[in-house]
Amino acid sequence: MTFNEHSLQQYDFQPFPKMARLSRHIVITEKIDGTNAQVFISEDLTTVLAGSRNRWITPDNDNYGFARWVEGHRNELLQLGPGRHFGEWWGSGIQRGYGLPKGEKRFSLFNTVRWAKQGELPKQYLTAYPDIFKTQDALPPCCDTVPVLGEGTWQPQEMADAIEDLLWQLESDGSQASPGFMNPEGIVIFHTAANFAFKKTIEKDEAPKGQGNCPLTTENPA
Repeated sequence: MTFNEHSLQQYDFQPFPKMARLSRHIVITEKIDGTNAQVFISEDLTTVLAGSRNRWITPDNDNYGFARWVEGHRNELLQLGPGRHFGEWWGSGIQRGYGLPKGEKRFSLFNTVRWAKQGELPKQYLTAYPDIFKTQDALPPCCDTVPVLGEGTWQPQEMADAIEDLLWQLESDGSQASPGFMNPEGIVIFHTAANFAFKKTIEKDEAPKGQGNCPLTTENPA
């Protein structure tokens, strides 16, 4: 094997990523059964795009009306600032529907650490750097966040018990995203240091993705 300048320049070097420590902060939220969505806002705030899980969408080539909604709420959504804002688009006509009146849909952002809901006092949260805190930003009125069910430091046995308790409570009391709806899907466990999420469903958690899900409606999926 020969090392030479041509070889070194031909291939990009990829460093091994840093590992996050397991015993760090986690946030457990309700997993809403809708369709994955994102709002993209350019750095100069001149471009606002709508996306599904796999593609850009438009009002003429939409995913459950999300692009039409983004177009109609453009000025409010600009308050989110530059970046990619991921969330769940859910409600009437999408998967479980959650008992919302005909035609009513909602956009709930996943990043519960960053965003404070309308009417709530913004909290301070710890960043990836020790002893450095940030204050939550206020959501625009047209958006929500997925409900936070619990949070704390990851400790295997304690968190395993807490996760089972939260699943039982969700199954018994119903959805927090849509109070009174008694068929919620499950939870998401987000590890903030690793910036990675895991899901656990109330029913058929062992089944591969796509098996045991609620049937799609007649609206066009992504």
